[in-house]
Amino acid sequence: MNSDTISGNWKQLKGKVKEQWGKLTDDDITVIEGKRDQLVGRVQERYGIAKDKAEEQVKAWESSL
Repeated sequence: MNSDTISGNWKQLKGKVKEQWGKLTDDDITVIEGKRDQLVGRVQERYGIAKDKAEEQVKAWESSL
């Protein structure tokens, strides 16, 4: 899945994002608004992990869709 698909299907994917990363708030989800780089940044921030680790998690999540 690419970033265009995430953006285009954001309304359907919001629930899956909350399932995967429960520490993300509704405000986080609103700010992300389907932007992959925003998702990576928020995961990094909320979970206190390095950017490359957040990127790996998002990439794995995308693959699972």
